[in-house]
This record gives sequence, structure tokens and C-alpha cells, in this order.
Amino acid sequence: MNLVDAFASAASRNAQKTALFWGHAEYSYEQLWRQSLWVQGRLGEEQGVRRGDRIGLLLRNRPEFVAALFGSLATGASVVPINNFLKPEEVEFVVRDAGIRVLISQEDLRPVTEEVQSHIEGLRVLMADGIPAEGCGGDGRGCGLGVGEADLAVIIYTSGTTGRPKGAMLTHGNLLHNVESCRQVLAAVDHDRFVLLLPMFHSFMLCVCVFLPLIVGGSIVLVRSLHPPKNVLFEIAHRQATILPAIPQFFRALLDPSVPTDLPLRLCISGAAPLPVQTLTDFNRKFPFPLLEGYGLSEASPVVSFTPISGPWKAGSIGLPIANVEVTVQDDSGRVLPPGEVGEICVRGGNVMTGYWNQPEETAKALRNGWLLTGDVGYQDADGFSYITDRKKDMLLVHGMNVYPREIEEVLYRHPGVREAAVIGQSDAHRGEHAVAFVALNDHQAIDEKELLAFMRAHLADYKVPRKMHFLDALPRNAAGKVLKTELRRQYGK
Repeated sequence: MNLVDAFASAASRNAQKTALFWGHAEYSYEQLWRQSLWVQGRLGEEQGVRRGDRIGLLLRNRPEFVAALFGSLATGASVVPINNFLKPEEVEFVVRDAGIRVLISQEDLRPVTEEVQSHIEGLRVLMADGIPAEGCGGDGRGCGLGVGEADLAVIIYTSGTTGRPKGAMLTHGNLLHNVESCRQVLAAVDHDRFVLLLPMFHSFMLCVCVFLPLIVGGSIVLVRSLHPPKNVLFEIAHRQATILPAIPQFFRALLDPSVPTDLPLRLCISGAAPLPVQTLTDFNRKFPFPLLEGYGLSEASPVVSFTPISGPWKAGSIGLPIANVEVTVQDDSGRVLPPGEVGEICVRGGNVMTGYWNQPEETAKALRNGWLLTGDVGYQDADGFSYITDRKKDMLLVHGMNVYPREIEEVLYRHPGVREAAVIGQSDAHRGEHAVAFVALNDHQAIDEKELLAFMRAHLADYKVPRKMHFLDALPRNAAGKVLKTELRRQYGK
């Protein structure tokens, strides 16, 4: 079994059923399958894509993402979803690192793809805008021929502590395992309609809002625009959506008194960032349907744990492991700790990645005796519920997306006027967190905040750019010369 077979099976059972809602448009299973076949044909016949190649998807949220995804997989190639908020040089790094042969993108991102193409000889671009509405005929014979569960399906790039992203390698089996576990824990059925409003390149959305509904025979309600927020509420009500996965900031916005409580939802899922207990409590007091918290990471396809729908619900907990997944808390030596003791959250199961693309050293750091070391610190209670107390990795979560200070610091150091730089995170009611930069300039340099921010925006995605900047004479350091970020947090607040 592979992901293409699973989708093809659902499409054959539900040919005329609406698989995806997009504004006023509706796409049937048959239509999405035929569009996928069209993409497969173009990639194979015109681009010469072969089994084992990598295909990049640089797309905003749009129906063609589905055809690009399954059409690429149908060639036997692996898919690399790329964050469409990245700047050209960031996209170029992913394309080079993954060895991407063909990039599927869209017309309004052409300036990005053309700049990347100008630096990478032989890179080809296929515009999703050209995918015909009805796709093409054929029965799909040969789709994913010979591809099995052990074959690489998707490479998800997640920011690394070294300042460069790492590609988590997920097989067809990893993702099918996670889809089945999520189906069980969410009690997902073919009449469920999943609201998709976060970026489709995100591993959370890819599994829970694309693969899951399209494999169980459900439907996707793909929201065209999040602004104003009432657009989302209209889509939920108009399309009778039943499951809403989103980030904590969105659920906090739903607490506004103007938001009605008579929505057709049966379940809301908070993921991608820690859910404040107050938001959880206020939400479940206001609405007749529950908001439940889950936990995951790209390296685990991505879902690891979830709060049981039937209870018990424990505020502050990320719930119990999903079906066929194990979660333990271990110390640095790999010893499993008893309930109540704090250590590193570790995961084992068929959803765990095979490793990082072309990074055996980083893979060895992340996988130990079959366990995935998440980098998150926490504990379990006597009932097996997990709680995260801190992050071992020096990472921020901005709008649910990983941001590593080292990456920002590396860009700051590229400015000729910067002598020292350090970045920490600060809580943000709207973004979850935002980056705060501390900079010491070279002698006789007259650089203002505006100039430095403009420099960073040219090299970093906008959500990574610090929202605050402090200019210091020198950064606090210990005797070994290491910057004391704890002192910066103490003085300026985290």
C-alpha cells in the first residue's frame, strides 16, 4: 500500500462526492484524481521525472495543491513541500539540499521561482495554474507502480539548531500509519468535513487536513481567505464543517463575544504550538463542542498524542499517545523515568521518520535505540498523560511555525556593521511568540533599527524577522565567552 493507492481507492468509492470545497467551487473525488493523473503525465512525459526523484511544491493554499501532491507521488518520486513565505535564497537552499529536479509553483510566485532558477542550472518549473479543471482521462495504471510503505514519500524541512533547515524523511508507511492513528483517535468518518485554513505545506495540515480526509472519504473545506475572520465562520457554517484543526491564537480569537456558538462543528483540535490553559478553559466554557489539544512534530509525521475525545480532559496536558505510538520520558542516558519526573519526551512508532536527508550525524542525535528524541522537556502523570514544561531546543514558535534564533543571528552577523548578535523569544498574544534581537555594533558604526530590519527582511521570511531590537554596547557573556541569554531574558522578559 502507498498513499496514491489509498487516495485512488477512496476516489473510486466516492467518485461524484465533493472532496474539496473552495469558495463557490466544489471539486469531486473523480475531478481531483483526474487532475492528479494530468500532473503525473506532465511530470513523467515532459519533465522526465523518475522514481526516486524529488519534486518541490512551492504553492499557496489552493485546490491544485492536492493534484500536485498526489500526481507527484504517482510518478514514484518524493514530494518536498516548501514554505511559500520563504525568500528566494531560503527556497534555493531547500531546492539544492533536497536535489529537487522539478518545482511545481504558481504564477504569482514566478519572481521567486525565476530567481531560484537563475542560480540552479537545470531546475524546471511547472505552473499549477495550468492544471485543467477536469484533468485528464485514464485509469491511473502505473501510478506509483512498485512503490511500497518503506519508500520515501515526503521530505518535510524543519528548521535546525545549526541555522539551516533539516529534511525529515517520511515514508509512505510513516504517513499511512499516522493517518490511521488519527482516524481512530478523532473517530473520523466519511461524512466529516475538515476545515483547512493553515498552510498546506505544514506537516500538521498535510496529514490531518489533506491525507486523512481524502483517504477516509471525507471532505476538505479549504478556506480562501482568513481576512476578515468572519470569512472562516461563514465557510464553517455554509459548508457544515465538522472538524476544525488550528493554532491556539485562532481559538483565542473565537472567544470574541461577536462569534456565535451555534456552529456545526463537533470537534476543534489545537496543535502546532502550546495551548494556554486559560484559552482552553474559556473555549470549552463557551462552546458546546470541545477544544482538545494534541502534540506532534514533523519528524513523527507529525501527530504523537491527543486528548481523548471521551475524556478525561486534563488542562495543560498534551494527552495520551495516539494508537500504535509509544511516548516515554527519558533522561540523557536513555533511562525511562517514572511518573512525575522531568526529562525529554521520546516517541516510538511506525510514524517516526527514517532520518534527516543527507544528515547522518543529525539523524544519530535525533534517533536513539529506536526512539525519537523530540527536544521537548516534560513529564507524565500516573495515568500516562504527558505534559510539556519547556523546550530543550532553542526554538521559538511564531504562528505555529518553528523559528530558530541561530538562523536569525547568522543573518545579523552577515551585516558588516554588526559585531555581536543574540536572539531570544518573547510571548506574543497574537503570534504565540516573536523574536527579539540584541545587537552590538562595530565601532563608529551608525546603523539604525530600520536599516537593520530591512536587511533581515531581504534574507528571512517575514515571520522570522524580530519584532523588537535592542542595541547594546556589548552582550553579556560568561567566563567561557558564551552569550548569557538567560541574563537577556531576565532583563528584558521572555
